[in-house]
Amino acid sequence: MKHALEIAVAAVIIILAAVFLAQNAGMQEASGEEAWGGADSEAAELIEASGYEPWIDPIWKPPSGEIESLLFAMQAAIGALVIGYFFGYWKGSRKAA
Repeated sequence: MKHALEIAVAAVIIILAAVFLAQNAGMQEASGEEAWGGADSEAAELIEASGYEPWIDPIWKPPSGEIESLLFAMQAAIGALVIGYFFGYWKGSRKAA
């Protein structure tokens, strides 16, 4: 078959997604709360419980989570552009030499 590898990879991805979703549903059903909550909130609670107080306050806090996400995405895009530019420049200079 001409596309056997692509079909096999797609099948593996679909199977892994199905297993993940089934396991996620089972974990949420058993505990009654979010199964993949992450460690950020737990770490923040642990730090606050230890009595830690920050040394400095932020200069500016974004007015909403959406703006904070936008700024993070813009920072990531600018970084990707810079890295892509230098890789392209490097490859172009090697090709020209």
